[in-house]
Amino acid sequence: MIERYSRKELSEVWTLKTKFQKWLDIELAACEAHVILGNISKKDCDHIKKTAAFDVKRINEIENEIHHDVIAFLTCVAENVGPESRFIHLGLTSSDVVDTGFSLQIQEAGRLLLKEIDTLLDITKKQAHSHQYTLMMGRTHGVHAEPTTLGLKLTVWYEELKRNKKRLQNSLDQLNVGKISGAVGNYVHMPPKLEKLVCNQLNIEASSASTQTLQRDRHADFMTTLAVIAGTLEKMAVEIRGLQKTEFNEIQEPFSSKQKGSSAMPHKRNPIICERITGLARTIRGYTLTALENQALWHERDISHSSAERVIFPDATIGLDYMLGLMQKVLSGMVVNKKQMQRNIEKSYNVFFSQKLLIKMVEKGLSREESYRIVQKNALAAFDEHINFDIKISKDNQISSLFSQTELDELFSYDQYTTHIGEIFKRVYT
Repeated sequence: MIERYSRKELSEVWTLKTKFQKWLDIELAACEAHVILGNISKKDCDHIKKTAAFDVKRINEIENEIHHDVIAFLTCVAENVGPESRFIHLGLTSSDVVDTGFSLQIQEAGRLLLKEIDTLLDITKKQAHSHQYTLMMGRTHGVHAEPTTLGLKLTVWYEELKRNKKRLQNSLDQLNVGKISGAVGNYVHMPPKLEKLVCNQLNIEASSASTQTLQRDRHADFMTTLAVIAGTLEKMAVEIRGLQKTEFNEIQEPFSSKQKGSSAMPHKRNPIICERITGLARTIRGYTLTALENQALWHERDISHSSAERVIFPDATIGLDYMLGLMQKVLSGMVVNKKQMQRNIEKSYNVFFSQKLLIKMVEKGLSREESYRIVQKNALAAFDEHINFDIKISKDNQISSLFSQTELDELFSYDQYTTHIGEIFKRVYT
């Protein structure tokens, strides 16, 4: 991921230094397992653990000559260890180290993403409670439907974020595996016990069956999960962008006092943070297709997946981490224009009470079809004539003759749109 959209902590997970350290951890764990199995003396293992080191620059120099990163790594380590280095990588193949190390990196990145989701959940919950009864117009098909509350809108997002957290944890659990099973996965040059010992030390599960690689369905599932999470953030961003339109002006993302919106138009206050989230979500979705295509490798292994994974996994995790940080900023600092929300509600001339009137007319004994025809005629006319719906129906004897004034007043009460909000909040937050 480019530096512009990268944050330090997660970016460090994908540095060459981190990757090679994971590889060294695996090699040292294998040496210790060989001691237990009687293949290496404790003295030699202790020497290896004491002297094993690497230098990223030196590894790159060797790789430029031999064009094999694992051998370059092992050669660099051997230069520091000396003759005892002959016991390093004993019975292993490159993918034992690469794929197991990759799993460790993914776990580390995943833990950081889970932490950021938790932070966003806390912010969303806080804002939902602050605006539990903040009335605003609900829209379907982009058209005024019935009033809802900003708190409920945020609560729907909160529930989706909770599901995303669960998805990510499940995906990480599936990917918390390593393999030390050799060139085609059948343990020809080391027993399964060595794999179990190594994986136990690394705090990951040993894959129950593998080829030379860990199977990429796990990785595709992880990448798809990242895309779903990115999609949720995009959904939130698109909604905020829509509500920030001049015609709506209900919610605005944070805009600092020194910020500029346009090089040409000084009046502009654009939702650039949410637009950035939208763009990055598209990028992560694209990486999902690549991860799905990586599932089909030739026979027991090819490396067509390798070059792609070196790009998509760092980019997707770093990008999602950045997006989570952006949405935290947006929700914690968003400007809510309650007066404009009320003005926008009033632009519908109360026609959104039409469903309640329809139900009440049916209760009075009219057929649904006849009730619908009468209510629709008055609702559309009220909107077109810029007359409040309650005034319009008061002049229609087919309606006014059915109700007392008290019944009509109760019908046009905003309270009905918040009556059950407390119950929803109790269900979600307790």
